[in-house]
Amino acid sequence: MDIKFVVFYAARDGNLRRLKGFIGDNVTQDEIPSLVSAKINGATPLIMACRNGHYDVADYLIEHCHADIEQRGSVVFDGETIEGAPPLWCAAAAGHYPLVKLLLSHGARVNSTTRTNSTPLRAACYDGHYEIVKLLIDHRADFEIPNRHGHTCLMIACYKGHKRIAHYLVSLGADVNRRSVKGNTALHDCAESGSLDVLKLLLKNNAKMDVDSYGMTPLLAASVTGHAHIVEYLIKQENLVSQKEKVDALELLGATYVDKKRDMVGALNYWKLAMDERYNGKIELPKPFQKTTVEAYDHVKEIRDPQHLEDLLSDPDEMRMQALVIRERILGPAHPDTSYYVRFRGAFYADAGQFGRCVSLWTYALDMQQKMLEPLNPMTQSSFFSFTELFSYMMGEEGRVPTRGRRVPPVMFYDLMTVFDKAVKEIEMGIALVEKLPAAERDLTYLHRVIVICLHLGCLLTKVLPQVTEEESYHLHKSAYRLVKLGVRGRTGRTVLHLACARDSALVGRYPACHFPSTSLADLLLKVGADPNARDDEGNTPLHIAASCSHLTSYSADLPRLLLKHGAHLDSVNDEGRTFEDLWTEWGHPIHAIVNPVPYTRLTCLAARVIQNHKLDYVGLIPKSLESFVQNHGCCSRTSIISE
Repeated sequence: MDIKFVVFYAARDGNLRRLKGFIGDNVTQDEIPSLVSAKINGATPLIMACRNGHYDVADYLIEHCHADIEQRGSVVFDGETIEGAPPLWCAAAAGHYPLVKLLLSHGARVNSTTRTNSTPLRAACYDGHYEIVKLLIDHRADFEIPNRHGHTCLMIACYKGHKRIAHYLVSLGADVNRRSVKGNTALHDCAESGSLDVLKLLLKNNAKMDVDSYGMTPLLAASVTGHAHIVEYLIKQENLVSQKEKVDALELLGATYVDKKRDMVGALNYWKLAMDERYNGKIELPKPFQKTTVEAYDHVKEIRDPQHLEDLLSDPDEMRMQALVIRERILGPAHPDTSYYVRFRGAFYADAGQFGRCVSLWTYALDMQQKMLEPLNPMTQSSFFSFTELFSYMMGEEGRVPTRGRRVPPVMFYDLMTVFDKAVKEIEMGIALVEKLPAAERDLTYLHRVIVICLHLGCLLTKVLPQVTEEESYHLHKSAYRLVKLGVRGRTGRTVLHLACARDSALVGRYPACHFPSTSLADLLLKVGADPNARDDEGNTPLHIAASCSHLTSYSADLPRLLLKHGAHLDSVNDEGRTFEDLWTEWGHPIHAIVNPVPYTRLTCLAARVIQNHKLDYVGLIPKSLESFVQNHGCCSRTSIISE
């Protein structure tokens, strides 16, 4: 085994004897610095020793091996990988007081940060290591340094409910009204986590009931998360919240009890309290008049009087819709919880076999997300993915009677087409977003995922294509044409046709109704103008991609035949100089078994191959538009039909 691995694992496991033995017997003094700075899985020996609390090992690495105490690496805490963590951060986060003291005594920078700008002090505050917090502050740790989200040490202590640390920070003058990037304060963090004692501490120290970027007060934050004890405490405080804020909080808390806690009786009690506050409070606050209703909510109108509240318990479905309407009115469509609980309720109906209601609610939530969120937002991506799983499940189970007793209905073309159109729109908006960024900052991960999801929806549509009307078929082809004309490319420069021909385009889900490569999807894309000779970043055409899948047991030769039929060049070479035939025969498949090359070999291709085979100088002697054509035709294949 390489000695750097021995050193690393000995440090990780705290085996000082083995570490000393290997370094003493096998390493010269000149080699030690490179050994103790070498990274395995992103971490150095010192970082792992500090992460795992091996004091003697860390001391040896620092004193004898002169390891850099500011070296940075990757460590895992609670399943999350922390990038750029220095040893002091690791020791503080893991609660190893002696190691923190050791590192500080050797001059470790007390305010060194991880890649997300988290300090050792913040790490200690997160897990409640009070003595380490005091030690770091004694060494002049700055408790006001925020992480990349603008969260301070006090905020994280409040969120985690560490009252002793919060009290200590406040006593030192920590800003109780400091705001994060999204506008929330330590008071919001207390309300969201349910830390009543810490919340009381902050209020005693002049914490304000500010609103965050969503317009949420700490009171509403407690209502959204279902912390009734926080809500009840805040609304009882004199001059702290207005009558309207009190009403909104109680109504929102009731909605949370319906959807999150599934406690209908508790929800009704809070709605009664809110109604009583509306009509018997200091002033009368009737509910705002509802001008329009939402089809996805079954056109439900909010109940405006106490008499009709009692009737809700006999109609749980009505109560669930009331919760959605109330939440949207109070939080607004921009708040993530609004669309989240609409989707949650849709999933509830899908589980109950009411697929139509699920589709209606999910479509409404998707409309809300596309209108209110930035393009390619992970929440929007999640909505699209949920639709692919739902439609795939319905297609796979159509006509069957699952355990709940409801027969699975067929997927409606209109529903599937509606979501496909929205996916194309998301891609269009995503392209505009990506193109605004400098080339060096463009990350195609999210765009690529939405493209793949869109193609899965398109694949599902090809399955119902034989049963649709002429008008519906026209709609599908028109939307597919719109997708192709966007000219969008995913990772490694692949077009939508490349992706349709690729095995790795398959989504990982519970109900994979579509298998890739997909001949039916490729056929649809080719019919609306997809270029069969487009090249990705590695010079591969869709035909190359199709050939690379030929080893699959379920693979059909129909896909390469289809591409050739639509004008794919049989002898086009990729950047490695390989043709379709080279890749196809690699798996022991003779090309003549799937296609006769003669009809697909053009005179122009033969001429290009002659030029390439004889290494003729053609630049400047042929039209510039033909130069790339010649370049893409390499040496003749092993089964060349004509000898140049």
